[in-house]
Amino acid sequence: MSDTSAIVIGASGGIGRALADALEGGERYARVHRLGRSLAGEAHVDLEDEASIAAAAERVRAGPPPALILVATGVLHSGEEPERTYKAITAEHLLRDYRINTVGPALVMKHFAPLMPRDRRAVFAALSARVGSIGDNRLGGWHSYRASKAALNMLLRNLAVELGRSHPQAVVAGLHPGTVDTALSTPFQKGVAEGKLFTPLYSAERLLAVLDGLTPADSGGVFAWDGARIPE
Repeated sequence: MSDTSAIVIGASGGIGRALADALEGGERYARVHRLGRSLAGEAHVDLEDEASIAAAAERVRAGPPPALILVATGVLHSGEEPERTYKAITAEHLLRDYRINTVGPALVMKHFAPLMPRDRRAVFAALSARVGSIGDNRLGGWHSYRASKAALNMLLRNLAVELGRSHPQAVVAGLHPGTVDTALSTPFQKGVAEGKLFTPLYSAERLLAVLDGLTPADSGGVFAWDGARIPE
């Protein structure tokens, strides 16, 4: 077991919980931190509350440095469906998706990335989505979700450039988990092809395997559960 830790932010969600379970089942890290909005005490982190993010980072600072930081959070629907036309766009919907899908992970970068070790491989990854790809967009719609994930991808690229100067072995990546059987995807599972609706555990194991195969040369990219790089 190494003298580093792993952090899963969003560990109370379906994919986040599965990622934390898979990491704790191995012997790679001295500690796995489970953090999330629905968790209590020192495990509580709300991506819409920067003070809670900063406080969690300070607690992590006291222990083994994080060689893996996973942001497994996101919102797709919360009382309203993704917009299927530009005519349905509202400022409230856009801002909500940006707060959770973009601003929250950016604040995690701000407070947690400085804790990553500089003398060894370290990974910062966040759940993104294929629909956040501008080059892969052929259908339109889902405006707030697409735009917030595209902005997240840009922030990950920015972090990769900056960490590349100070952390030469660092890898920064966005991850597309596929369609996973969680509350986020439940309303949209009807049209999923047979064999393409994944369990959280399967998706988590695939994503961790993808991260294991990435090098600093891949840093800043977005990768699907099968290892394929998603167009920008």
